[in-house]
Amino acid sequence: MDTFHISQEDTNQTQLKMAQASAANDFAHEPGLSKEEIARRYSEWAKGAQYEQDLGEKNYRGPLITAETMAELFPDEEVRKNLYILDVAAGTGLVGSQLQRKGFSKIDALEPSEGMLNLAISKNVYTRTFQNFLGEDSTNIEPDYYDVAIICGGMGQGHIPCNGIDELVRLVKPGGHVMIVMRESYLTTVEEYKDRLEPHMKELELDGKWEAVSRTVVPKYSFDNNGVIYIFKIKNNSIVEG
Repeated sequence: MDTFHISQEDTNQTQLKMAQASAANDFAHEPGLSKEEIARRYSEWAKGAQYEQDLGEKNYRGPLITAETMAELFPDEEVRKNLYILDVAAGTGLVGSQLQRKGFSKIDALEPSEGMLNLAISKNVYTRTFQNFLGEDSTNIEPDYYDVAIICGGMGQGHIPCNGIDELVRLVKPGGHVMIVMRESYLTTVEEYKDRLEPHMKELELDGKWEAVSRTVVPKYSFDNNGVIYIFKIKNNSIVEG
């Protein structure tokens, strides 16, 4: 039997590329940036398909994990064809492409970075696209429209704030689902989320907006970091103010 040997030079090159990709990811999560500057950095990162080179499946398994989780949640292939899905922080369409391979076809994208969104559009995965931030202000998307809203990779330093998930409650119809897939460590290292994100999720549950379905920790979500998958089921789309 032939034995495949990996040279030390190859190993060093692989580690260097991973370190560079990780640094590029950290560059988009630098503390103190405005949301507009973050969107601009993502547009720069998207040029020449560099983002997709840096965050291929070896480094970033989030899109694949998300699609596999969706396939488990909706095992019937006929059901998958008829679900209206919103891919939030869609980036270059990595999640949408993985969903399409699993038989999901009615997918829209919401992404604030023009450069990233242009790449996503070129893949012919999405039916509608929206260049919007998810945050304090409501989007112009009609309420109670989607069966599932997904955030994969959209949570991070300076990214979607805790109250951004309130908009998903508005957009997803009663009985529909919200799925949030993110790096587990961000729950403690990102100031916006530390002791706030999970309590806010719980608050929405206590207010009767949604119910928690599952919380699952997965290994090697991005690079060597664990991820966490939240799934909620919408109960009532009316966010009470005041």
